[in-house]
Amino acid sequence: MNLATPNWYAVYTRPRWEKKVVRQLEEEGIEHYCPLVKVERQWSDRRKIILAPLFSGYVFVRINERDMAPVRKLDGCINFVFWLSKPALIRAEEIDAIRQFLLDYDRVQVEKTRVNLDDRVKIINGPFMEMEGKVVGIKSRTVKVLLPSLGFALVAELEKQHVKVIVAHSRTEPLTSAAEGVAEM
Repeated sequence: MNLATPNWYAVYTRPRWEKKVVRQLEEEGIEHYCPLVKVERQWSDRRKIILAPLFSGYVFVRINERDMAPVRKLDGCINFVFWLSKPALIRAEEIDAIRQFLLDYDRVQVEKTRVNLDDRVKIINGPFMEMEGKVVGIKSRTVKVLLPSLGFALVAELEKQHVKVIVAHSRTEPLTSAAEGVAEM
């Protein structure tokens, strides 16, 4: 990997410090992305819609590997997310997929998930049209889009007719009874 080429990395932050870290990254002129979603919060006297980070405890930064030290020194940054003893690279396509997903869907949430590979599917409609993936769960009308380098899944409602089986894996329940699929991008 070239040290001068900027890549996307995930930074682990202190709990509820994502927005504070983003402000510091902006002040330092560091390219970043902290996807926000509308969430309804209940207080004792009122309900309010707020913008909350989609990935609690994480902010994405696009930097050169040599520029990691200044990011680590920011107040509220704990460290980079590591995979196999190296800072985990996040593919630009995954960042773009998150951005597009948030543009296309209103009610989005994140689930920590383990990848269990089953049917090979192709998404035939919606923002991930023509992308192929593998189904790991089946429920009514829910599609999970995996971000493999993070181990997270974005969840949004999608009609079952928007997913087409390419290669079926033998199982006890028929795919026609389900609409939830997980596409590994």
